[in-house]
Amino acid sequence: MTNLAVILVNSAVARGHQVAVRHDDTALTYAELDDASAGFAAVLQDRGMRPGDRVAMSMPNVPLFPVVYYGILRAGGVVVPMNPLLKAREVAYVLRDCGARVAVAFPLFAEEVARAAAEVGAECLVTEPSAIQDLLTAAEPLSGVVDREDGDPALILYTSGTTGTPKGAELTHGNLVSNTATAAETLLQAGPDDVLFGGLPLFHAFGQTCALNTSVAAGATLTLLPRFDPQRALEVMCRDGVTVFLGVPTMYSALLHAELPDGFDASRLRVAVSGGAAIPVEVLHGFERRFDATVLEGYGLSETSPVASFNHPDRPRKAGSIGMPIRGVEMKLVAGDGCEVGPGEVGEIVIRGENVMKGYFNRPEATAEAVRGGWFHTGDLARVDEDGFYFVVDRKKDLIIRGGYNVYPREVEEVLYEHPAVAEAAVVGVPHAVHGEEVAAVVALREGADATAEEIRAYVKERVAAYKYPRIVTFAAELPKGPTGKILKREIVVTPS
Repeated sequence: MTNLAVILVNSAVARGHQVAVRHDDTALTYAELDDASAGFAAVLQDRGMRPGDRVAMSMPNVPLFPVVYYGILRAGGVVVPMNPLLKAREVAYVLRDCGARVAVAFPLFAEEVARAAAEVGAECLVTEPSAIQDLLTAAEPLSGVVDREDGDPALILYTSGTTGTPKGAELTHGNLVSNTATAAETLLQAGPDDVLFGGLPLFHAFGQTCALNTSVAAGATLTLLPRFDPQRALEVMCRDGVTVFLGVPTMYSALLHAELPDGFDASRLRVAVSGGAAIPVEVLHGFERRFDATVLEGYGLSETSPVASFNHPDRPRKAGSIGMPIRGVEMKLVAGDGCEVGPGEVGEIVIRGENVMKGYFNRPEATAEAVRGGWFHTGDLARVDEDGFYFVVDRKKDLIIRGGYNVYPREVEEVLYEHPAVAEAAVVGVPHAVHGEEVAAVVALREGADATAEEIRAYVKERVAAYKYPRIVTFAAELPKGPTGKILKREIVVTPS
């Protein structure tokens, strides 16, 4: 049996009385989480759900999320997590595309989901927080876990993309069991004494595998924060004795600049994990100095379950690197002609292994374009050094070509983050009549800081080649971000000068 839900069953048997998930004053032990998910599985089966049926869910980071998530899985269903902030039109697209018969919604977001479900002919099942108690007292919870095979789908994650409609990356039970085990055992080295920070959205691959599933597999405690706020995050870290922090670069930057609460104590924090985007080296070192914990950067995508490479805790680390491929995974860099490039050269990251998706749901052409010759083509550009450490340069689509020279935005952004007045920065290309593209920087300043465009431009000019520094510098109160806190460059508009 390969059903991902078995990780919960095993932890419930081994340590049923330990707290599995916490949100402020609400806590569920492993026994309670196991029983409630079995009750929810029975609810779904009573509605005619069969193994392989897709069930969408729209929920924030609350204890009911894992109840529903593992309930769907143990009934043999395929989980289709949705961002709870999606509007009815967007929800309807997902429900129609994946063919979901049931959509589970948290009350706060139920109106949009109900409208979408009615439009496509699906059932909307609204789950109140009090439903946990009802499920615990259900007369006929599902006995055991429905048997699934390695290659059976467990999850469909819709990737936003920058063009076209979202595609559903179909991840199998084998994909997720493998990636979860590696994250728990060799990357985080998590155990029952650990408390993992649950501020990453659980509907996202990073939050699901590295926070929720890893915590459950390790028999640890996951403390949830429904909406990331640096002050609340610091309070949760202190109150619950967080040992493993997981976040995206903007979270680290926010914590680095936040005021510490009175009596703040994060002495139990032993490791922090960054993913989702490249973390500026200056932010990484600043966080380590402030919180006295090692930051380990990794890399992955929805299509890779998500972890593909990591700075392993038992090996030397290189700041600014995404580390090396994890066990069961191969990575290499290829040029446009598909030939592998050597150390120090820039190429596209391609991946194969037990973490790579089954394909895009009902999109054979898109799958064939992304997975060629058994290798998943990521669209990310990187270099690998002589020691085998990978360094992401940028997305292929973000590459700026100025006057025939390649400018990698991340390199310029690293310099911008070193400026004492800069809190956030993004570098993009804008059309230029002579050079083809011009380098532009959009900057958000730290609270109370002051700097002019001329000062920022001069600072970068001193530190990079002449063709790389941003001729255009604009300021914003904050940069647009996605649900995980990742800066969305596609939403940045800079008017060419």
